[in-house]
Amino acid sequence: MKVLGISGSPIKNSNTDRAVKMVMEATMAGKQWFYKLSDYRISPCNACLGCVESNRCVIDDDGLMLAEKAFKADVIIIGGYTPYSSLDSRTKAFLERLYPLRHRHGLMAGKPGAAIVTCAMPQDRPDMPPACENGLQAIRNYMLEEGLRYVGGVSVLGNVPCVKCKTGIQCQVSGLKMIHGPDATVEKVGINTLEDNPETVAALQKLGQDLRAAYYGG
Repeated sequence: MKVLGISGSPIKNSNTDRAVKMVMEATMAGKQWFYKLSDYRISPCNACLGCVESNRCVIDDDGLMLAEKAFKADVIIIGGYTPYSSLDSRTKAFLERLYPLRHRHGLMAGKPGAAIVTCAMPQDRPDMPPACENGLQAIRNYMLEEGLRYVGGVSVLGNVPCVKCKTGIQCQVSGLKMIHGPDATVEKVGINTLEDNPETVAALQKLGQDLRAAYYGG
């Protein structure tokens, strides 16, 4: 079994990166390919339909290699994050660049797939945008429309960029204050780390096991 794992996060060794790798490891696949999109040059789709006859994009960048990996993979795991409560631009561009694999043959159809989304917005806040839900749904939509077998998705609690910008208390538009209240600081709120949430870790490991079972017909 060959598994492709994609992370749209540009942060080095991010929660998203580690979550994707955790699912990949749980599949126990013989071949595991992990790609961090910020390390590559990927333009969005131009909607030119130059790929109809060849199933190959006409844009000459790293998107060609990544699409080839997606085609060769038996299982695909896509991880992104949610700026402005929607799927990040790198992950969205990657999904768009898989469009050439659709024409006439549906080359991605039947592959088991899963989504992982990291978001700083707590899911139990009805007064806040449903960031995780929006991100997971965007990836799920791609998989459903291309005929992949969507096995499931896991949301991971991440961090707003404000935890690193160091403007702290002086900032009047702090994401920390928006989510946690006017007195929130990095020291009070802390940094969310994937491994500190055993329920999320267990969900990621189960997702990997479910992907393996889906591929082998279990």
